[in-house]
Amino acid sequence: MKWLDDIVNTFQDANKEILVSSGASPSGVYHVGHLREIVIADAVVRALKKAGIRARHVHVSDNLDAFRKVPVNLPDSYEQYLGMPLCMVPSPDDQYDSWADFCLKPFLDSADKIGVTMDVVYASDKYRSGFFVPAIERSLSRIDKAKSAIQEVSGRQLDDQWSPIQIMEHDRLKNRRFISMDSDTKTITYRSHDDSEHTVRYDDGQVKLDWRLDWPGRWWLLGIDIEPFGRDHATKGGSYDTGKRIAREVYDIDAPVPVPYEFINRTGDTKKMSASKGTGVNAHDVVDMLPPEVVRYFILRYSPAKRLYFDETDSLVRLVDDFAAMKQHPQNELDKQLLFLCTDGLDQPAVSSIPFSHLVISYQAALCDMVKTVEILRRSPEYARIVDEEEAVIITELGYVSRWLEKWAPESLKFRLTDEVNPDEFSPEQKEYLRRLADDIAEAPAGADGNWFHQAIYAYKESGLLPPRELFTTIYRVLIGKDSGPRAGWFLSILPRDWLIERLRLVK
Repeated sequence: MKWLDDIVNTFQDANKEILVSSGASPSGVYHVGHLREIVIADAVVRALKKAGIRARHVHVSDNLDAFRKVPVNLPDSYEQYLGMPLCMVPSPDDQYDSWADFCLKPFLDSADKIGVTMDVVYASDKYRSGFFVPAIERSLSRIDKAKSAIQEVSGRQLDDQWSPIQIMEHDRLKNRRFISMDSDTKTITYRSHDDSEHTVRYDDGQVKLDWRLDWPGRWWLLGIDIEPFGRDHATKGGSYDTGKRIAREVYDIDAPVPVPYEFINRTGDTKKMSASKGTGVNAHDVVDMLPPEVVRYFILRYSPAKRLYFDETDSLVRLVDDFAAMKQHPQNELDKQLLFLCTDGLDQPAVSSIPFSHLVISYQAALCDMVKTVEILRRSPEYARIVDEEEAVIITELGYVSRWLEKWAPESLKFRLTDEVNPDEFSPEQKEYLRRLADDIAEAPAGADGNWFHQAIYAYKESGLLPPRELFTTIYRVLIGKDSGPRAGWFLSILPRDWLIERLRLVK
């Protein structure tokens, strides 16, 4: 992981605590793309600490940002709150104090579930407590330098009305022209939209910096050393470039080490996920469906510069299986480093040595009963030892299996043993085949495995009773009412023997 090693090498001789910052505006329900930022920041902190460097993760909630548009999951009545700070927009339910909290709190819970530790900083608290006073005063005293930095770096011309501040008027954040500042009384004079002049305090949250000055001002006041951010901020002349210039010329600091990252798209989508448009896969759903180490693995197995694609269906199963395989047999030092970053700090593992794909089938074959699933797995010669050693982990992982089957699993991977069978739906040849197979299974050795059952089925290939493919489709139809399903031999081997024989003989 060269990108991570380079960061560690940069701070190898640091004699202070390194602050790594993440942040987001709580303008909508957080999605899996937001998880990428905090997992990258968390990985940086873990890598630094492993190298003996003190480090801490700070997450900034920009809850003083304006409510700019009504997200799709809110009623049109919320248009009345446009322009208000997100922390003042009411929550759609009584559980939270504001729309900002409604969005942020479940995300913080998601972060906790995947073992990401971070100190949360609320912009509203910082502005209202006067924390940002030095940045406001510095920005206003060097307003020409700030304006030049934005214009020269971004190539965008600012008009004469441009101001580095926003003023709270009637509970709305407004861009207003700055006139003068009195640092003794902590007040500024500004010109309103009707050309009238007003005076307001800037140490109690009534004044907020424009976001292009707020970001580097935060770097300065919080002492940020490293910050991951979406690649849209990393474009030439973009917000990081302007922030870097403002940091140097307005705040007299060097900008943090940047860690730009690509977006996470839904598989098949070309546009990034959007919280306000409701096009994202909710972060809290992801951590409910995926074990924490797999969430980290999904994000960290590739460089931050690579775009990721998230698929809630078939690919999710392969993702968990890939992690389990790496966990059991890391191939090189890169795998070992990745495994450390995915598991460090977690109380207990949630991924067993049994493939997730196998658990998905076993759980359904056991009628979605966790205890019965463990019993089925214990009877398997291939997994008996693993069950004895990892039973608690398996039970935990089955919880993820259950939730995934309920919410995201495609119908092609879902099945249940049918309660009843209608013999009239089967031909005389199919009935005869099932009867003979039942007799064979009745004579099977007690420890017969999936291969034995597969051979028992295939023995009828030359019988002339049914075409080879129909040997399998007939079994699936009598057991789960579908034409396809799990690997037939293994599937039959995990079913209770007496029940299986009775089911096959029902069709007569």
